[in-house]
Amino acid sequence: MTKPAPFKNDIVGSFLRPAELKAARAKFVAGELDQAALTAVENHWIADLIEKERAAGLHAVTDGEFRRSWWHLDFLWGLTGVGKYNYQQSYKFQGATTRTDNAELVGKVAYNPHHPFFDHFQATQALAGTTPVKQTIPSPTMLFRDNRSDHWHQFYATWDEYLADLAKAYRQTIRRFYDLGCRYLQIDDTTWAFLISKLNESAADPAAHAKYVRLCQDAVTVINGALADRPADLTITTHICRGNFKSTFLFSGGYEAVAEYLGQLNYDGFFLEYDDAKRDGGFEPLATIWHHREPVTIVLGLITSKAGELEDPAQVIDRIQQASEYVPLANLALSPQCGFASTEEGNVLTADQQWAKLRLIKEISARVWG
Repeated sequence: MTKPAPFKNDIVGSFLRPAELKAARAKFVAGELDQAALTAVENHWIADLIEKERAAGLHAVTDGEFRRSWWHLDFLWGLTGVGKYNYQQSYKFQGATTRTDNAELVGKVAYNPHHPFFDHFQATQALAGTTPVKQTIPSPTMLFRDNRSDHWHQFYATWDEYLADLAKAYRQTIRRFYDLGCRYLQIDDTTWAFLISKLNESAADPAAHAKYVRLCQDAVTVINGALADRPADLTITTHICRGNFKSTFLFSGGYEAVAEYLGQLNYDGFFLEYDDAKRDGGFEPLATIWHHREPVTIVLGLITSKAGELEDPAQVIDRIQQASEYVPLANLALSPQCGFASTEEGNVLTADQQWAKLRLIKEISARVWG
């Protein structure tokens, strides 16, 4: 069947938090505001956001990740068998220092039927009415990273058993979102950008290189396991992210190193970052990633979310045409390179600039695809 999403003008998902929402969350953390009061503030600003998303011409809306502090950790903490701890280190962004929250395996990982994101989705759906809601969650591969699975051997006899449980937990979670009415789900993933960096760095060290090749293979296994048996009318895409914190990034390198693995993933669409040609490489790997799969859409992140200056439409259109040498134009789409606020701090641009970016994407998409 033909699925409408991803759309020709689409979004990654997160938006800049209003000052009032940030203030309410700070009061909640300090114990000066209870959960009900925080939820009321969140609902108010998510309703406001949805109206602005509609006005910007988006075909599906998100909650902007307004109920989260981090794009990934808030979800991971909600899984059974995953706990919260202090990493004691900043994540290694280029030129910025983060908070030190992290997640770790504290037992066998499993589906949590009471995961708070289910209530969050239903609340957003109620606010959106008949407009489709795009739900975003982090990839299961994010539990491989940053010491999060160091203690796996305390709970599993083999690594493969752990991967099987992780895939099952996600598969059940995806089904629950579907049963609640979700028809557009996006799985965000910085692991592939991490692996690009590590595969390139280890090229001259066979033992280290083999380790990262195995991680690529494990990522394919667990992701496709998570996607198995999904309903035919559920669109699931991924965003391959290079990290995003206060307009800084974590990883660089073209997609060549992981293209063959991305080409094996059973996603309906790939949101790929292409806002910096020097950092992100050329379009040649797109042919391998798309892999002649007619239903698959490659969403080009040619509009940066890191800075407020608007791109030249003619140059963006030219780059889309260049990409169409490797993937048919009908299988391409356009979005920002990333969300505007992967963490509650947000990127270094204004709300007006954020919305101008989306209007630009709509304008360019209309010129390219009609």
